[in-house]
Amino acid sequence: MIESIVNKYLSESVSKEIYDQLGGNKFISMTGAKNLISSDKSLSMRLPKTKNGINYVKISLNSSDTYDLEFGRVSGLEYKVKKTVKDVYVNNLIHVFEKETGLYTSL
Repeated sequence: MIESIVNKYLSESVSKEIYDQLGGNKFISMTGAKNLISSDKSLSMRLPKTKNGINYVKISLNSSDTYDLEFGRVSGLEYKVKKTVKDVYVNNLIHVFEKETGLYTSL
């Protein structure tokens, strides 16, 4: 069920690849991520409140073929960037996400 909903919103692009690299449906179940937004080179999502008040993450593919992660806080109509981590290799993507949010992506 979750997979069909997610696939409806994620195109076969970089955002789908990011979603799969994070763990796919397990990632959604473990983190409580919602409101996934797909673009041609990024994936963003809302999270339940995490450490440091982070409740929004945007993961973008950059020109170096690495990822830039933006961690922020959405409150009403305001958005504040809490931290940006640049040039993250795919093998460190989950580690950086877990470190900055305090949410585990798998058991």
